[in-house]
Amino acid sequence: MSVVSIPIVNKNYPMGCEDGQESRLIDLGKMVDARAREILDKIGPLPENALLATLCIVLADEVRNQPHPTVSDADLREILARIREIKNKIGD
Repeated sequence: MSVVSIPIVNKNYPMGCEDGQESRLIDLGKMVDARAREILDKIGPLPENALLATLCIVLADEVRNQPHPTVSDADLREILARIREIKNKIGD
């Protein structure tokens, strides 16, 4: 287990992660920091706890409003055909 320091609006937050995931966590931290700064630019200074709560709500709203991938009937038929193909190879 590794610990990475993630800066969000000039304050460092130590975060634990699995070994090898440090760069991914740093990249995610940069995205969060950028979004927090956008919020502050729009509404002005906030206490740390209010900023983090606002940031969580904004990010949750963005996740909820992302389009969900759809699977067409053609996709399902292709998947089923592939499963049957694999089943036939295993059964031989």
